[in-house]
Parts: sequence; structure tokens; C-alpha cells
Amino acid sequence: MQKSRSLGFSLVELMVGLVIGLLATLVIMQVFSVFEGQKRTTTGGADAQTNGNVALYSIQREAAMAGYGLPVFSIQNPALKCDPLPTHPVSGAGLFPVRITEGGAGSDTLTIRYGSTQRGGIPISGTFAGTSVTVVNNMGCQVGDVALVVSGASCAMQTVSALPDNTHITLAAAPAVITGNIACMGAWNEVVFTTAAGGGLTRNSIPSAADVVSMQAQYGLTAAPATANDSFITTWADAGAAAPDLATRLRIRAVRVALIARNGAYEKDVVSYTCTPATPKPNQTCIWTGDATPVNVNLSGLGTDWDHYRYGVFEAIIPLRNMVWSSNTL
Repeated sequence: MQKSRSLGFSLVELMVGLVIGLLATLVIMQVFSVFEGQKRTTTGGADAQTNGNVALYSIQREAAMAGYGLPVFSIQNPALKCDPLPTHPVSGAGLFPVRITEGGAGSDTLTIRYGSTQRGGIPISGTFAGTSVTVVNNMGCQVGDVALVVSGASCAMQTVSALPDNTHITLAAAPAVITGNIACMGAWNEVVFTTAAGGGLTRNSIPSAADVVSMQAQYGLTAAPATANDSFITTWADAGAAAPDLATRLRIRAVRVALIARNGAYEKDVVSYTCTPATPKPNQTCIWTGDATPVNVNLSGLGTDWDHYRYGVFEAIIPLRNMVWSSNTL
């Protein structure tokens, strides 16, 4: 009788099959790892671009309103010439429309102020007797408005507490003037942009855009001394340690802002570099690249592995239109 032949794989064949399978798995996993890394880099880059653009738009929208409601006095000194600058006694908000606070090695802080009046801050000549102001017409002032009182270069900010009739305005406290001008500016808004310690742009301490790790800002100045109708920017200047003095304030016509947004995908290799224009490399942390000497943004405060992330730079020049329109009275 003929014996049946054994069917199946031999041990050698099984071992060869396992090796081939393992090699195929290894190739598949390698391709998957590379693809997943590229996907994370692309997705993270898109998120950083979105966050940077949203953050920059938010700042531009607020900065375009800077100084709205400030009265322009054609005979007396304009509000921009108030010296010293007053602050509101309750909210503490200052008068000057834009204030950059230097952040040193960290992010700068940008403070923007503007009114909400629908009447454009029309100034009214008044006679002051304590908290009562007699005017020809109160020009639609409303209770709760922030009023700016100007007498020469002396200025004060107060709150309108009552409107007894169309020719009288009652303030919450008496300004130290007898005659002068008063203008109701509505609510005097103060918006503060800065970056949080863990990253992200904040608006009045409320998160506004994620992964924005640095903000830098500069004033755009006309030639010194300031002259009427001069809106040609000759110098971009850092804020410095102190608030700008009167002569500098009168030269400010714009601000420029640079935001650094981080791609959240960690890379095992170094992918970003300190700005060194003399020896260019990809992904340098440079801002103001249109200047003769670009500026480096120090990101070492993010940790020793800051250079294992990719970054996007977003810049904008923002004309301060309300200050430009007021320049004819300087």
C-alpha cells in the first residue's frame, strides 16, 4: 500500500516566512512613523499659523481704535499735550492711547485705550464750580461717561455722576480748574495684550490665542520735534524702561507688532536657531527682517529644549489713525 505524503510547511519555510513578515512589519512601522511625524508637523504648523493670525488680527482691531473719543481742541492744547497725563481715579486707566511696556528678555505688553462715545468726544467750554460744570449744551453726555477736563496743559479725568439739565454736568469729584473745556468720552476702555507664562496671548488676562509664546512691539515715530500734519515715520523705537515723555508721545503715529507662535509638535532634533543674520539658517527666531539689522527674539525662557520646536513669525504695522488725524493740532 502506498503511504500518503505529509502536507504543510517545514520548519525552515516557517522561519523564512516569519523573517519576511517581520521585515514587512518593520518597513510598515517605519513608514507610518515618518508619516505620523510629518502629519504632526504639518498639523502643528497649521495650528500655529491660525493662532498667530488670529492673535495679530485681535491686536490690529483694538489698536485701530486707539485714541478714539479723545477731544481735539483747536485753540487750547489738544488732549495729547496733557502733561502730566491723567488717570481715571476709579479704574486707573491712563489717558494716552497706546502704551508699550518693555518686557526685557520676555514679551512686551501692549496697552490700548479708547472711548465708546458716539459723539466723537466733542469739547465743550465750561465754567467749573466744585463738581458742577455749567455749559452751553452738554452735547449728549450721559451719566457714567468718563469726562476729560482740559485747562491749558492741565488735564483731569472724572466720571459724570448726574445731568441736572441740558446746561449742567455734575462730576463725581471736583477738578482743580475754574474755566476750561470738558469732553465726554463714553466708557474709557483699556485693553491689555501680553503672553501668559505657559504660552498663549491674553487679552485683559483672558486667554485669546493659544501657543503665542512671545510678543514684541515698537513705536513708529516722526522726525523730532513733532510738527503739525507730519505722519511720515522715520524711526522705530523700543519703549524703554519708562513711559514716553511728552516730546516723544507727540511723535508717535504707529506701532509695529511681532508675534512668535509655536508649533506644538516636539522634534527629536534641533530645528530652530537663534537669529544670526551673518550666518543664515532656516527657522531662525528673527523679527523685523526688513530692517538693516533684524532682531533676535530670545526664547530660552521656554526651556532648554526650546529649539526642538518650530516657530512662525507674524508681523504687522498698525497706523494709529486717531493720533494721525489729531496731528494737525500739535
